[in-house]
Amino acid sequence: MLGLFVTGTGTGVGKSIVAAALCAALAQQGRDVIASKPLLSGMDDSPAAPWPHDHELLALVSDASAEEIAPVRFGPAVSPHLAARLAGQQLSIEEIAAAVRKRYADRRSHEVVSPVSDGGGPVVVVEGAGGLLVPIDDDAVNMADLASELDLPLVIAGHPGLGTINHVLLTLEAARSRALQIAGVVLTPWPAEPSQIDADNRAFLERHAGVPVHVLGPVDGPDRAALAAAGVAAGLQRLI
Repeated sequence: MLGLFVTGTGTGVGKSIVAAALCAALAQQGRDVIASKPLLSGMDDSPAAPWPHDHELLALVSDASAEEIAPVRFGPAVSPHLAARLAGQQLSIEEIAAAVRKRYADRRSHEVVSPVSDGGGPVVVVEGAGGLLVPIDDDAVNMADLASELDLPLVIAGHPGLGTINHVLLTLEAARSRALQIAGVVLTPWPAEPSQIDADNRAFLERHAGVPVHVLGPVDGPDRAALAAAGVAAGLQRLI
Protein backbone atom coordinates (compact mmCIF):
# COMPACT_ATOMS: atom_id res chain seq x y z
CA MET A 1 0.00 0.00 0.00
CA LEU A 2 1.51 3.28 -1.12
CA GLY A 3 0.97 6.28 1.11
CA LEU A 4 1.93 8.45 4.07
CA PHE A 5 0.92 8.73 7.72
CA VAL A 6 0.66 12.34 8.92
CA THR A 7 1.39 12.86 12.59
CA GLY A 8 2.24 15.92 14.66
CA THR A 9 4.65 17.01 17.35
CA GLY A 10 1.52 17.61 19.46
CA THR A 11 -2.01 18.92 19.12
CA GLY A 12 -2.76 22.20 17.37
CA VAL A 13 0.39 22.22 15.23
CA GLY A 14 -1.35 22.27 11.84
CA LYS A 15 -1.40 18.53 11.18
CA SER A 16 -4.84 18.59 9.53
CA ILE A 17 -3.89 21.43 7.19
CA VAL A 18 -0.68 19.61 6.28
CA ALA A 19 -2.68 16.45 5.51
CA ALA A 20 -5.19 18.41 3.42
CA ALA A 21 -2.48 20.33 1.55
CA LEU A 22 -0.65 17.06 0.91
CA CYS A 23 -3.81 15.45 -0.51
CA ALA A 24 -4.58 18.49 -2.65
CA ALA A 25 -1.01 18.77 -3.95
CA LEU A 26 -0.88 15.09 -4.89
CA ALA A 27 -4.28 15.30 -6.60
CA GLN A 28 -3.14 18.34 -8.57
CA GLN A 29 -0.17 16.31 -9.77
CA GLY A 30 -2.57 13.68 -11.13
CA ARG A 31 -2.39 11.17 -8.29
CA ASP A 32 -5.45 9.24 -7.15
CA VAL A 33 -5.65 10.19 -3.46
CA ILE A 34 -7.44 8.30 -0.70
CA ALA A 35 -7.78 10.43 2.44
CA SER A 36 -8.29 8.75 5.80
CA LYS A 37 -8.82 9.95 9.37
CA PRO A 38 -9.36 6.59 11.10
CA LEU A 39 -10.00 8.06 14.56
CA LEU A 40 -11.64 11.42 15.17
CA SER A 41 -12.68 12.96 18.47
CA GLY A 42 -14.04 16.39 19.31
CA MET A 43 -17.23 16.22 17.28
CA ASP A 44 -19.12 17.91 20.14
CA ASP A 45 -17.04 21.07 19.72
CA SER A 46 -17.39 23.62 16.96
CA PRO A 47 -14.19 23.84 14.90
CA ALA A 48 -12.24 27.08 14.78
CA ALA A 49 -13.66 29.15 11.91
CA PRO A 50 -13.20 29.08 8.99
CA TRP A 51 -11.92 25.51 9.24
CA PRO A 52 -14.34 22.56 9.39
CA HIS A 53 -13.81 19.32 11.30
CA ASP A 54 -10.82 17.31 10.10
CA HIS A 55 -12.80 14.70 8.15
CA GLU A 56 -14.80 17.41 6.39
CA LEU A 57 -11.58 19.17 5.39
CA LEU A 58 -10.16 15.94 3.99
CA ALA A 59 -13.42 15.32 2.12
CA LEU A 60 -12.95 18.70 0.43
CA VAL A 61 -9.65 17.60 -1.09
CA SER A 62 -10.48 13.99 -1.92
CA ASP A 63 -13.06 11.80 -3.59
CA ALA A 64 -14.94 10.48 -0.56
CA SER A 65 -17.56 11.53 1.95
CA ALA A 66 -16.55 12.83 5.36
CA GLU A 67 -18.19 9.80 6.98
CA GLU A 68 -16.17 7.39 4.81
CA ILE A 69 -12.97 9.23 5.65
CA ALA A 70 -13.60 9.06 9.42
CA PRO A 71 -15.63 5.93 10.20
CA VAL A 72 -14.88 6.12 13.95
CA ARG A 73 -15.96 9.42 15.49
CA PHE A 74 -16.34 10.51 19.11
CA GLY A 75 -17.98 13.55 20.66
CA PRO A 76 -15.59 14.63 23.44
CA ALA A 77 -12.34 16.38 22.50
CA VAL A 78 -10.13 13.87 24.32
CA SER A 79 -7.53 11.24 23.47
CA PRO A 80 -8.87 8.25 21.51
CA HIS A 81 -8.29 5.86 24.40
CA LEU A 82 -10.47 7.95 26.73
CA ALA A 83 -13.04 8.72 24.03
CA ALA A 84 -13.45 5.00 23.32
CA ARG A 85 -13.72 4.16 27.02
CA LEU A 86 -16.38 6.83 27.55
CA ALA A 87 -18.30 5.41 24.58
CA GLY A 88 -17.98 1.85 25.84
CA GLN A 89 -15.93 0.78 22.83
CA GLN A 90 -12.72 -1.17 22.40
CA LEU A 91 -10.49 0.05 19.58
CA SER A 92 -8.34 -2.38 17.60
CA ILE A 93 -5.51 -1.15 15.40
CA GLU A 94 -5.78 -4.35 13.39
CA GLU A 95 -9.41 -3.57 12.53
CA ILE A 96 -8.64 0.11 11.91
CA ALA A 97 -5.76 -0.79 9.58
CA ALA A 98 -7.86 -3.43 7.81
CA ALA A 99 -10.51 -0.80 7.02
CA VAL A 100 -7.88 1.52 5.51
CA ARG A 101 -6.39 -1.31 3.46
CA LYS A 102 -9.85 -2.30 2.21
CA ARG A 103 -10.49 1.21 0.91
CA TYR A 104 -7.13 1.09 -0.84
CA ALA A 105 -7.80 -2.35 -2.35
CA ASP A 106 -11.27 -1.29 -3.48
CA ARG A 107 -9.82 1.77 -5.20
CA ARG A 108 -7.14 -0.33 -6.90
CA SER A 109 -9.75 -2.75 -8.20
CA HIS A 110 -11.74 0.09 -9.79
CA GLU A 111 -8.75 2.12 -10.91
CA VAL A 112 -8.94 3.82 -14.27
CA VAL A 113 -5.76 5.48 -15.51
CA SER A 114 -6.66 9.01 -16.62
CA PRO A 115 -4.79 11.11 -19.19
CA VAL A 116 -3.35 13.28 -16.38
CA SER A 117 -2.40 10.39 -14.10
CA ASP A 118 1.23 9.39 -13.77
CA GLY A 119 0.09 5.79 -13.59
CA GLY A 120 1.52 5.29 -10.13
CA GLY A 121 -1.69 4.00 -8.64
CA PRO A 122 -3.61 5.36 -5.67
CA VAL A 123 -1.94 7.00 -2.70
CA VAL A 124 -3.44 6.85 0.79
CA VAL A 125 -2.89 9.78 3.17
CA VAL A 126 -3.74 8.80 6.73
CA GLU A 127 -4.02 11.53 9.34
CA GLY A 128 -3.40 10.38 12.89
CA ALA A 129 -4.79 11.90 16.07
CA GLY A 130 -2.50 14.27 17.97
CA GLY A 131 1.11 13.22 18.33
CA LEU A 132 2.92 9.97 17.63
CA LEU A 133 2.53 8.47 21.10
CA VAL A 134 -1.13 9.40 21.64
CA PRO A 135 -2.76 6.26 23.09
CA ILE A 136 -5.48 4.39 21.26
CA ASP A 137 -6.38 2.10 24.16
CA ASP A 138 -5.69 1.69 27.87
CA ASP A 139 -2.85 -0.74 27.13
CA ALA A 140 -0.92 2.18 25.56
CA VAL A 141 -1.24 0.99 21.97
CA ASN A 142 -0.63 4.26 20.16
CA MET A 143 -0.46 6.13 16.86
CA ALA A 144 3.07 4.86 16.24
CA ASP A 145 1.72 1.31 16.44
CA LEU A 146 -1.00 2.21 13.94
CA ALA A 147 1.55 3.70 11.52
CA SER A 148 3.62 0.52 11.91
CA GLU A 149 0.57 -1.69 11.32
CA LEU A 150 -0.19 0.26 8.14
CA ASP A 151 3.50 0.20 7.15
CA LEU A 152 3.38 3.83 6.04
CA PRO A 153 6.20 6.40 6.25
CA LEU A 154 5.62 9.35 8.57
CA VAL A 155 5.16 13.00 7.74
CA ILE A 156 5.74 14.99 10.93
CA ALA A 157 3.96 18.34 11.24
CA GLY A 158 5.28 20.94 13.66
CA HIS A 159 5.04 24.68 14.25
CA PRO A 160 8.02 26.82 13.18
CA GLY A 161 8.55 28.72 16.44
CA LEU A 162 10.19 28.35 19.83
CA GLY A 163 10.28 24.78 21.12
CA THR A 164 9.91 23.04 17.80
CA ILE A 165 13.49 21.74 17.66
CA ASN A 166 12.92 19.74 20.84
CA HIS A 167 9.46 18.56 19.77
CA VAL A 168 10.56 17.50 16.28
CA LEU A 169 13.71 15.73 17.46
CA LEU A 170 11.79 13.88 20.21
CA THR A 171 9.23 12.72 17.65
CA LEU A 172 11.98 11.61 15.29
CA GLU A 173 13.72 9.74 18.09
CA ALA A 174 10.49 7.99 19.08
CA ALA A 175 9.83 7.04 15.45
CA ARG A 176 13.33 5.72 14.87
CA SER A 177 13.29 3.71 18.09
CA ARG A 178 10.29 1.86 16.59
CA ALA A 179 11.96 1.43 13.18
CA LEU A 180 9.33 3.61 11.50
CA GLN A 181 10.14 5.14 8.12
CA ILE A 182 10.13 8.94 8.02
CA ALA A 183 9.36 10.79 4.80
CA GLY A 184 9.95 14.26 6.17
CA VAL A 185 9.08 17.14 8.48
CA VAL A 186 6.72 20.00 7.62
CA LEU A 187 6.88 23.27 9.58
CA THR A 188 3.67 25.30 9.38
CA PRO A 189 2.38 27.96 9.09
CA TRP A 190 5.64 29.27 7.68
CA PRO A 191 5.52 33.08 7.76
CA ALA A 192 6.26 35.29 4.78
CA GLU A 193 8.89 37.00 6.92
CA PRO A 194 10.37 34.39 9.26
CA SER A 195 11.73 35.54 12.58
CA GLN A 196 15.30 34.81 13.58
CA ILE A 197 14.00 31.89 15.69
CA ASP A 198 11.92 30.50 12.83
CA ALA A 199 14.81 30.69 10.37
CA ASP A 200 17.29 29.17 12.80
CA ASN A 201 14.88 26.36 13.74
CA ARG A 202 14.51 25.45 10.08
CA ALA A 203 18.24 25.59 9.42
CA PHE A 204 19.05 23.55 12.54
CA LEU A 205 16.54 20.83 11.62
CA GLU A 206 17.78 20.75 8.03
CA ARG A 207 21.26 20.05 9.40
CA HIS A 208 20.36 17.59 12.15
CA ALA A 209 16.96 15.96 11.53
CA GLY A 210 18.32 13.56 8.92
CA VAL A 211 15.14 13.86 6.82
CA PRO A 212 13.81 16.48 4.39
CA VAL A 213 12.38 19.59 6.05
CA HIS A 214 9.56 21.38 4.20
CA VAL A 215 7.79 24.62 5.09
CA LEU A 216 4.09 25.15 4.38
CA GLY A 217 2.88 28.72 4.22
CA PRO A 218 -0.40 29.91 5.77
CA VAL A 219 -3.68 29.05 4.03
CA ASP A 220 -6.56 31.40 4.72
CA GLY A 221 -9.33 28.83 4.66
CA PRO A 222 -10.66 25.52 3.40
CA ASP A 223 -10.24 26.10 -0.32
CA ARG A 224 -9.03 23.15 -2.41
CA ALA A 225 -7.15 25.28 -4.93
CA ALA A 226 -5.41 27.30 -2.20
CA LEU A 227 -4.44 24.14 -0.32
CA ALA A 228 -3.08 22.57 -3.51
CA ALA A 229 -1.09 25.70 -4.39
CA ALA A 230 0.41 25.90 -0.90
CA GLY A 231 1.18 22.18 -0.88
CA VAL A 232 2.90 22.27 -4.27
CA ALA A 233 4.85 25.40 -3.31
CA ALA A 234 6.04 23.52 -0.20
CA GLY A 235 7.02 20.50 -2.28
CA LEU A 236 4.73 18.16 -0.35
CA GLN A 237 4.06 16.10 -3.48
CA ARG A 238 7.72 15.02 -3.31
CA LEU A 239 7.22 13.32 0.05
CA ILE A 240 5.77 10.19 -1.58
